[in-house]
Amino acid sequence: MSDIIEPRILKGFRDFLPPSEIERRLLLEKVEESFRSFGFVPIDTPALEYAEILLGKGGGETEKQIYRFTDNGGRDVALRFDLTVPFARFLAEHREELSLPFKRYHIAKVWRGENTQRGRYREFTQCDFDTVGSDTAAADFEILLMIQSTLKNINAGELTIRVNHRGLFNRFLGKISVSDKSVEILRTVDKLSKVGHDATLETLETLVGSENARSILDYIAPRGSFEETLAALTKAAGGPCPESERLSLIRRFMTDTGTADSFTLDPSITRGLDYYTGVVYETFLNELPGIGSVCSGGRYDDLAGLYSKEKLSGVGSSIGLDRLIAGLESLGKLKGRGSYARAAVACIREEDGGISQGIGQKLREAGINCEVFLDEKKLTQQFILAEKKGIPWMIIPDGGALTLRNLAARKNSEGLALDSIIELLKKGDIS
Repeated sequence: MSDIIEPRILKGFRDFLPPSEIERRLLLEKVEESFRSFGFVPIDTPALEYAEILLGKGGGETEKQIYRFTDNGGRDVALRFDLTVPFARFLAEHREELSLPFKRYHIAKVWRGENTQRGRYREFTQCDFDTVGSDTAAADFEILLMIQSTLKNINAGELTIRVNHRGLFNRFLGKISVSDKSVEILRTVDKLSKVGHDATLETLETLVGSENARSILDYIAPRGSFEETLAALTKAAGGPCPESERLSLIRRFMTDTGTADSFTLDPSITRGLDYYTGVVYETFLNELPGIGSVCSGGRYDDLAGLYSKEKLSGVGSSIGLDRLIAGLESLGKLKGRGSYARAAVACIREEDGGISQGIGQKLREAGINCEVFLDEKKLTQQFILAEKKGIPWMIIPDGGALTLRNLAARKNSEGLALDSIIELLKKGDIS
C-alpha cells in the first residue's frame, strides 16, 4: 500500500495559481483604494467566534450553512459566515475606543456550507464597508455611492443597483394585517429570483392565504421609473411616511451627484438576513445579470444591540469578490498575469548572480518591479519563461553594456547603460 496521501481539496474550496491570484490582488488593491478615498479605515476580526455570537440573529437559513464544531477546549465555536455579525460584536467590545460615526472596511475570507455553483463557493472573500453611528439618508447614500464608485474603479462595466426599504415594505404588510409573518415573507420574497413566481406564490399562500399572497406579489411587481415606483409603494403602504421620505431624499442625492442612472427602486429586494431594518440594495452587472448580485447590503439599526445596551445605527454593504471575479472573467475583463514584474534580468553565468541582483535592485529602487532569473539556461529558454509569466522586457547583461529585449516584438536594443534602460522603462515609450 502506498504511503503517499492523495492531494485533494474539499468541495467548494479552491487553490489559486499565480495568474488568478495576481488578478485577485490587483482587484483588491483597487477596491481598497476606493474605500480609503472615502475616508474609511480597515479593521480585522478572528475567523473563529463563539457560535452564539454568530447565530444570535443570523436566522434559520444561516444556521444550516454555518461551519460549527466543538473545539479541543469543549467550546461551541463556528467559522464566521459573513463580516457584519463579527463587526457588531467588535463594536460592542471596542465602543469606548471608537469615534462615531465610525467608517470601516474589512476584507477577509468567510465560510458557508451551501450548495456550490458558478461564482458561489464555500470559502470566499468578502469586502465589507460600513458606517456606524449615523442614522441619516446621507449615510445610506454614501454607501450606495461607494458601491457605484468602487465598481467603476475596477472597470466592472455598466451596473444597476436595485434599492428598496424594508420599513416601507413592513408598513404595507401591516396594512394587509400580516405583520406577524413579516420575517418569513421577507425571506420568501428574497428568493423570488431563484425559485420563480409560482413557487414564491405557493409559499406565500401557505403563510398568509391566497388573497394576501397575490397582494404581496402585486406590491413587489416592477412599475417603471424610480419616482413612479416610489409613488405606488407609498400609496400601497398607506401614504407618506418616514421610510418613503428617506427614499425620496436618497433619490435627490442620486440626482445631485449625477449618478441616478445607476439606481432603480425594486420592491422585490428584501435581503434574507434578519438584521436589516431599513434601506436595502443589491448590485447587478448589466452585461451579466444572471450571475446574481455582486454587492449587497443595507441598514441594520439594531444589530449591535444584541451585544450591547447602546443602540448603534449602521449601514453597510459587501462586495462578493469571488462572484464578481467570475462575472468579470466571463466578460473577458480579466486576462490573468503570471508575474508582477515588468522586467526580468537574464542569467548568463551563474557566477555573475551578484551583478544581476545589483541590476534588479537598481530597477526596484526606481519603482520598476523586476525578477532576476537564477538558472543558467539558453537565452531562448529564458525568453520563453519570461513570456509565459507575462513579463514584457528582458535585460541581458553583457559586460559593462546591457541589452534590452522587447519580448513581444522580438526586438533588441543593444549597448545601453542601466540608467538609460530605467529611464526608458519609466517613460514607457520604448518600442
